[in-house]
Amino acid sequence: MTEIIVRTVFEEMAALLVMSAVIGFLGILLRQPLIVSFIAVGLIAGPSGFDVVRSDAQISLLSELGIAVLLFLVGIKLDVKLIRSLGAVSLMTGLGQIFFTSIFGFLIGLALGLDTITSLYVAVALTFSSTIIIVKLLSDKREIDSLHGQIALGFLIVQDLVVVLAMIILSAVGIGTGEGHGSINILTALGSGVALVGLVMLFVRYVADPLTERLARAPELLVIFAIAQAAMFAAIADFVGLSKEVGGLLAGISLASTPYRETIAARLSPLRDFLLLFFFIALGATLNLSLLGAHVAGAAVFSLFVLIGNPLIVLAIMGYMGYRKRTGFFAGLTVAQISEFSLIFIAMGVSLGHVTEDALGLTTMVGLVTIATSTYMITYSHQLYRLFEPLLDVFERKGSPREPGGDTLYGAREYDLVIFGLGRLGTAIGLRLKNKGLRVLGVDFNPMAVRQWRELGLEAEYGDATDAEFLAGLPLDHAQWIVSTIPIHPTGLSHEDTRKTLLQLTPATGFRGKIAVTSHNRLDTEDLMASGADFVLEPFQDAADRAVELLCGGEEMERTTMPEN
Repeated sequence: MTEIIVRTVFEEMAALLVMSAVIGFLGILLRQPLIVSFIAVGLIAGPSGFDVVRSDAQISLLSELGIAVLLFLVGIKLDVKLIRSLGAVSLMTGLGQIFFTSIFGFLIGLALGLDTITSLYVAVALTFSSTIIIVKLLSDKREIDSLHGQIALGFLIVQDLVVVLAMIILSAVGIGTGEGHGSINILTALGSGVALVGLVMLFVRYVADPLTERLARAPELLVIFAIAQAAMFAAIADFVGLSKEVGGLLAGISLASTPYRETIAARLSPLRDFLLLFFFIALGATLNLSLLGAHVAGAAVFSLFVLIGNPLIVLAIMGYMGYRKRTGFFAGLTVAQISEFSLIFIAMGVSLGHVTEDALGLTTMVGLVTIATSTYMITYSHQLYRLFEPLLDVFERKGSPREPGGDTLYGAREYDLVIFGLGRLGTAIGLRLKNKGLRVLGVDFNPMAVRQWRELGLEAEYGDATDAEFLAGLPLDHAQWIVSTIPIHPTGLSHEDTRKTLLQLTPATGFRGKIAVTSHNRLDTEDLMASGADFVLEPFQDAADRAVELLCGGEEMERTTMPEN
């Protein structure tokens, strides 16, 4: 295609940003995920398109900094208790998925006529999923704190560690390099990982709180320190043979116990989105479309295996461990694509002379298909679950003993009100209703929110408001009100409107009370009323009305102390 000549790095960056804004806007108009739009920018701007991307070093630097910040923001919100409780399932699912995907992928490669070494390389490459893409999608859907999000994050980190070991083995075994220090390098990487974890524990114990308290006096400096922490840990992890993702995650965990973590996370989120733009551009630019001509049929078979087989493997493992089919399904969708590391792994094999460029072209096509398709699968995961839910019973053990939803701490099964969404607004409403002597049950898809409610003396259940089966099992017979404070995504593109789904599913449960939902604008309120809501809460308008009453009437307002997040 025609080249667009740019003379300076600044002009190149300007061209990329303009292309990203235009294609991203077109994507929104067509209701497409932004990740797909940004990868398309990389393809169009890369060597297969207009060949705008020339400053590989600068784009790579911004991309790697974005990766560090992304995983830092994930780590800063991780709860240590949750890590302990989900460590086993993350480890078992991660290793189990890698094992079974490798076995089946290898057999498929042989069946397609690939030689043994190429089949082995491709099979291993199929086991890697993109932590960056998945975390970004789950964050956009506000599901990174859900049970399936936390489990998925856990086994993605396990995958990253396996990637590191695979790279070390491949580069150190030395078939073609003459080096044979693989075991030493592996032990060095493992020792370095233990040392990094120990450093984080010491930092949390003795340094984190007093240091951030001093830095918080200058908020700008606190943000700069957080970025520096993320970059430093990512650089150290990369230097000692671990991945930047692991380093960024540990950096976030090192500040997760401080009282300023929410402030840091809020200020870094826009920077994360800007920097990750370059990651997706770089990913698209590295996809060499000239290699896609061969093995189209093979790429189709491998893509179907990754898109269908990988999720089924995770679903089966989690079902065996006692998790509900819903949790397993959503977690399984996160492995329905291969990673950028898959391409790097195959490229290393090409450089060592183990496989040909045809294998790289095959893997590139699988990556292009699975990354794009899985983005839609995760974006519309709730709709997909409703479609396939009747077929998934075989993956669920009776009673689902590992789900926190059935772990109710209280004996009462009759409630006056049920609140969906246990954030600040839901918690404030719940505490005030309890103080008036009403029996309140809270429901949330975030295990940490459920735990915090129970610590406040409120009754709570883990569950999803869009799960018809879960709603049918709730004690709604005596409830007078259902109140939903679950926020809708600001663009409305990332996932379904949970409020409307709740309005549609509740009548089938036998509930005969009234339903109240929250809204933030008049048009949304009218739409919700037309959808069947009995009452719509407008928190900003209601708060403003109450403030005017207090200011004009001089009335004292009774307050309920809110817990710190």
